[in-house]
Amino acid sequence: MRKISILILLFIWAVKSNAQSNQAVSAAEMEKIYQEVKTPYKYGLVMVPGDKDHKMDCPTVFRKGKDWYMTYLIFSGRGYETWLAKSKDLLHWENQGKLMSFADAGNWDDNQKAGYNALTDIKWGGSYGVNQFDGKYWMSYFGGKEKGYEVEPLSIGMAYTTKDPSIVQEWSRLEKPVLSSSDKNVRWWENRNKLFKSTVIEDQKKLTGHRFVMYYNAVGDSLANNKKTRWYERIGMAVSDDMVHWQRFNKNPVVHHPVGITGDAVIQQIGENYVMFYFGAFWQDRKGSFNRFAVSKDLLNWTDWTGDNLVESSEKYDELYAHKSFVLKYKGVVYHFYCAVNKQDQRGIAVATSKDLGKSKVDFVRETEK
Repeated sequence: MRKISILILLFIWAVKSNAQSNQAVSAAEMEKIYQEVKTPYKYGLVMVPGDKDHKMDCPTVFRKGKDWYMTYLIFSGRGYETWLAKSKDLLHWENQGKLMSFADAGNWDDNQKAGYNALTDIKWGGSYGVNQFDGKYWMSYFGGKEKGYEVEPLSIGMAYTTKDPSIVQEWSRLEKPVLSSSDKNVRWWENRNKLFKSTVIEDQKKLTGHRFVMYYNAVGDSLANNKKTRWYERIGMAVSDDMVHWQRFNKNPVVHHPVGITGDAVIQQIGENYVMFYFGAFWQDRKGSFNRFAVSKDLLNWTDWTGDNLVESSEKYDELYAHKSFVLKYKGVVYHFYCAVNKQDQRGIAVATSKDLGKSKVDFVRETEK
C-alpha cells in the first residue's frame, strides 16, 4: 500500500513538472521575440496637449475600416477624462473629441474616468479591430470621485456602447465598480485604495476556464509597518464570462518586481506566445521609467525579459519618463506608442518604430505660446 502511495505521488509530481516545463519560454524564444518587437527608431511626438496645463497619457490604438483610432487620457488638474483621436497612417493624428467626461452627479467616478478599449484583436500583425460582446463594445476604466492626480480611492469600472466605437460619443457605464480595494476578497498586492490601468482580452481557448481575462495593476502590501513597499505597483488578473461580473484569479500578482512599479499591461499574441508589454519604473537595477515585456504560453505563467529595455528616455521630449506601451505591427513595421514626459513635466504621446520613418515635427507647447 505504501509503495502504491509513493508511486501515485511520483506520478502527480511528474505530471506537474511536465505541465510547468511545457509552459516555460526558452531563452531562444525570448530573444526571437525581442528581435521581432524592438523599435530602435524614435519618430517622436505624435500627439501633444494644446497648452501646458493639460497632460496626455496612456494610448490605446485600434482600427476601424481604413482608419486608425487612439483612445487616450487627458489630465486637467481635476482628474482624468478619456478622449479619441484619428489617423490614416499611424503617424499623423487628429483629436476627435471626448468619450468619458467629468460629472457632478455624486457618482463614484465623477472626477476620474481613465478608459482603455477592451476586446481588441490581439493577433500580431492582425486586424487590430475591436470586437463586440452582447451587442456592445466595451471599455474598462479606472474611476474615482475625488479631484486631483490619482487621488484615492480608485476602482475599476466597465463602460460600453452599442454605437460605432470610432464615433465621438459619451459612453455608458455600469453603475458600480467591478473591482475595488474595498472588496472582501481583495488581494494583498492591491489593498491600498488604488487600482489603475486594466487590459481586457478574450481568452478564446479558455486557458483560464473563462472567456474574458483582465490584467490590471494596483498598489498594496499587507506587511505590517512596511511603508517602503506598500505603494509598489504589481500586475494581477481577474476573469469574467459576461464582462459585467469579475472575479480575481489567483492570490498573487502575475508580473511584479521587488522594488518600484510594474504596470500598464498590453497583450499581443505572437504565434503560440502571448506577449505582455508593460512599463517599469524606479527598480533596483534600472533608473527612471522604461517599457519592457514578458511572455506566456498559458496567460498565467509569465517569463520576464531580462535584456535591454524596449523604450527608455533618450530625447528631450522624453528625458524625464518614457513609459506606458501600446505596440502593434502593420505592413511589416512595428509601432511602439508610449507616453513621453519632458523635464517640464509636459506629457504627450510618442512613437518608436522598427524602421526609420523620419522625424516628427510635433513638439510640446513652449512658454511663449498661448
